[in-house]
Amino acid sequence: MSQRWKITIEYDGLSYVGWQRQKIDISVQQAIEDAIYKLSGQQINLHVAGRTDAGVHAVGQVAHFDSEKPLTAQSIRDGGNVKLYELGYAGVVIRQAEQVPNDFHARFSAIRRVYCYRIIAGRRSQPVLSNGRVLHIKTRLNVENMQSAANFLLGEHDFSSFRASGCQGKSPIKTIEKINIIEDNDSQFYQGQYLEIWVEARSFLYHQVRNITGSLLNVGIGKWAPENMKEVLELCDRTQAGATAPAHGLYFMRAEYSHST
Repeated sequence: MSQRWKITIEYDGLSYVGWQRQKIDISVQQAIEDAIYKLSGQQINLHVAGRTDAGVHAVGQVAHFDSEKPLTAQSIRDGGNVKLYELGYAGVVIRQAEQVPNDFHARFSAIRRVYCYRIIAGRRSQPVLSNGRVLHIKTRLNVENMQSAANFLLGEHDFSSFRASGCQGKSPIKTIEKINIIEDNDSQFYQGQYLEIWVEARSFLYHQVRNITGSLLNVGIGKWAPENMKEVLELCDRTQAGATAPAHGLYFMRAEYSHST
């Protein structure tokens, strides 16, 4: 009888072409599947909570797979990480493994997904130690105005203005539960204005968080008033919204599930 395993994964998106397996370049999915094959001798197919693009990082990505051979949580985590290292797949680790019921699905059972976009602003020089892991903006941002603009996006809306052209979603209607912008003013570590934009929803459109971030940056630098966000949302026109924020500032933080899973 097969076992279904839920795994929590952390990875550096700069090292891979995104989550989904590709024909040529290396993806996070391929790295994990190869490691499990080396560990157990069986080909598996990972199903993921949220497919991420090249450059997008993850702290708590969730995936599941079925095993026809008996495994343990410890062997998947520790043995899987050894195989990842031996195969040369740097920048990706299995943080946790747990057996789940066979009706659990990493994607379809998720009731919430949480993303965080990280920004260092108000610093003229490039933040070397965080290069490729935060968005750097030289001017300071008006966080109060950004939060006011973000509040217009809460609830159920047609998010066509923040939907990438390649989106395969059936409907642009989504419900954003929370958008919180957290500021660490003049952080000693970053030597600048450090911001995190936290966004929570059951599901997202392709590039939705990055497109929202690009529009919030227009507000933060004073190009838009907060009320412009409401106008752009209602226009349902992608050309009227801000630019897509770079991938390297975005993190998939976690997927949440009901207690029954």
